[in-house]
Amino acid sequence: MTPSVPVALFMTGLFLVYTSLALFFVFVWKGRQGVPLSRRRPEIVQQSSSLTRLTNQAVGALNRGLKKRPTSIFNRDKLEQAGLNKEPGDYLLIAGTVTLVTTVAAFLLGGLGMSILAFIVTPFLLYLGLNFLISRRRKAFDAQVPDTLQMFSGGLRAGHSLLRAIDAAAQENDGPMAVELTRIVNETRIGRDLGESMADVSRRTASEDFYWIAQAIEIHREVGGDLAEVLDHVGETIRDRNQVKGQVRALSAEGRISALVLMALPILMFIGLVLFNPTYSRVFTTTFIGFAMLGAAIILLSVGGLWLSRIIKPKY
Repeated sequence: MTPSVPVALFMTGLFLVYTSLALFFVFVWKGRQGVPLSRRRPEIVQQSSSLTRLTNQAVGALNRGLKKRPTSIFNRDKLEQAGLNKEPGDYLLIAGTVTLVTTVAAFLLGGLGMSILAFIVTPFLLYLGLNFLISRRRKAFDAQVPDTLQMFSGGLRAGHSLLRAIDAAAQENDGPMAVELTRIVNETRIGRDLGESMADVSRRTASEDFYWIAQAIEIHREVGGDLAEVLDHVGETIRDRNQVKGQVRALSAEGRISALVLMALPILMFIGLVLFNPTYSRVFTTTFIGFAMLGAAIILLSVGGLWLSRIIKPKY
């Protein structure tokens, strides 16, 4: 027989869920994009509620704390690499809201054990999601590099300067290449060196191909020559390298699928056990031995996932 949840605890959980959703959609999801109203219309005194001021103060405190103590796990650079136009404090507030909602929902559906598990697993999943966005953006950027390089050489042959060719390529491309090229143009116009801006893009996107382009342009600025021809040769090398990369991915596709199945099977089996036989699965969420078994399973899955990720990523 399923134990009943106290009414006071149930109402507290519902209040926390609705409060989290309100903070998420009203103050976080809408973001801070665009020019603030105080700059667009200075004569208008912008009124804000006490809850808005409290939220802004919390986000500001989080941002100041992260600037004083930067970490390699989570910082502003990671958000830029993922293409998220938000401050670290905003993302932390989003992560906290999602974690709170997930924890309360897990408590109402599965009890204390499931809520503890959700509280531990949710931040980890959010971190994996951020890394997934970074990886997807880098792959999209790498796929756009050959065509962008051809635009560079075509613009130079048409008589444009290098900066004008980069600007034209930024207008013709889609994101993320258009965003990065536009950033190069804007930084160069306010006085930053072109080579430094391009090297910064190659570091941010982890693109070795774009790093070659930046090095070729930097060498050309020192020794001179026909830059369009140099870029054509670099483009041929990049296309040949991408062809080899595609062949390697095709040959390792079976290993990636096997790793995905091996990682997903225990998780799906546990979810199915919770849904179809909650009495049997309650042993894992209400007893000390069950907590120990879940912890051991998480550790073993993490180690196995790391091992499999190293196996299915061949170096070439």
